[in-house]
Amino acid sequence: MRFTLDQDPTANLITHVGPEGIRVRQQPIARSVILSAAELITDWPIQTVEALDLAALAPALALNPEILLLGTGARIRFPASLLYAQLAGRGIGLEVMDTAAACRTYNVLVNDRRPVVAALILP
Repeated sequence: MRFTLDQDPTANLITHVGPEGIRVRQQPIARSVILSAAELITDWPIQTVEALDLAALAPALALNPEILLLGTGARIRFPASLLYAQLAGRGIGLEVMDTAAACRTYNVLVNDRRPVVAALILP
């Protein structure tokens, strides 16, 4: 029985989180971003939770997640309750947390090979 972590060397893992942004693998990112194990969308224009709706999340939804992690910055800010219902109707679970927690959770789920997408609002 193996007890070592089996990481996919090609997966987009978050290697750093700080006030200046995040690093995916070795790429620094200072703007809001959407990522999955295989995709990295660095031109996501969302800067506030209030700007979120299904249209704003379309790039994330196109990646077919079962779980959508929403990182809302330094503190948790919840989107409109309608968004939860719309995503649930599509069979997608929405988990909202501060961005650092979302990054940690994302890495764990990617390593478990779960169909997860992170939408991270960065300063």
